[in-house]
Amino acid sequence: MKLILAIVRDDCAADITGALNEGGYRVTRISSTGGFWRRGNVTLLVGVEEYELEPVLSIIDQHSGPCVDVGAGPSDAQHPPHRATVFVLPVHRFAHY
Repeated sequence: MKLILAIVRDDCAADITGALNEGGYRVTRISSTGGFWRRGNVTLLVGVEEYELEPVLSIIDQHSGPCVDVGAGPSDAQHPPHRATVFVLPVHRFAHY
């Protein structure tokens, strides 16, 4: 089993979580802030079996942009924001109480 930890832009989170839910995946959504511009982010937690990993990553990729870019300053063109930062972690035990 794997835990996908995806940090996505706030304006993309609803599209991503909607697509994941439509695919039958459970998602935990945590509001977060970070990055150089301190923009609003959402951290998504998705637990998946090994065979579900690539389909879920594909959904995140497909639905993480283009999103509304409010712009933080003149250097945005030189440093475009990431659409998503994704970590995949091994899960040794999972319990649902």
